Amino acid sequence: MKLIDLSVYTEENKFAEPFPVSIVPHKHTESAETMAARLGLTPDCFNDSMALTHEDFSGQFHCGTHVDAPFHFGPIVEGKPAKGIDEVPLEWFFCDGVRLDMRHVGHNELITVDDVKKALSDINYTLKPMDIVLIWTDFDKLIYTPEYLKEQPGMSREATEYILDQGVKVIGIDAYGFDRSFGTQAEAFKKGEVKELFPGHMVGRDREYVHMEKLGQLDELPTPTGFKVACFPTKGKHCTAGMTRIVAIYE
Repeated sequence: MKLIDLSVYTEENKFAEPFPVSIVPHKHTESAETMAARLGLTPDCFNDSMALTHEDFSGQFHCGTHVDAPFHFGPIVEGKPAKGIDEVPLEWFFCDGVRLDMRHVGHNELITVDDVKKALSDINYTLKPMDIVLIWTDFDKLIYTPEYLKEQPGMSREATEYILDQGVKVIGIDAYGFDRSFGTQAEAFKKGEVKELFPGHMVGRDREYVHMEKLGQLDELPTPTGFKVACFPTKGKHCTAGMTRIVAIYE
């Protein structure tokens, strides 16, 4: 069995997290002092005067590699209350994987139905129900640069709907988000070039599905098919997303 990590780090990175993330580590000796005070002991009661340490974290469940829940898209999906991340069936998150090569799509451009059809034709593959589709833009290589947030391509409504029409429930992308960059969308909307913001996300108000954002290392997959994907999200109660360690599994 070969396992390939398709996740990026959850970390303080101004180029990849527009909503601030804070990770504050504590030294083992510092933990000995605070824990000793709580327990009515002294720090030297611990081996080598060092206790168990930890980090203080603050941020969103949308930090790092994560799965967006239906509830993130809107309160109602297909006429029913939208599921939080804890309510999405576990069966969705362990299925056959398919990598679609979208590296030709330019910065700030939309991924179209034709792009999806061509990518499938190039690998001679027909999508089947419950496949986990991985959109390969290679944008994770820019995660420590300003381009990562400002120039990412994104899924069009039509391309998203086409994939879902094949019975797919989970789509992932190796860019910051599922749609084009925030700034690109805003400018296009102001100019009247588009009538809908976040079209890929907005599909989730009409169709029950989830997508994954901020994947990495899709270039390390030796083949575009023939592997399983495990991407179980953390279990936040009725939360809009769950962080995940996405792994491709080759038997």
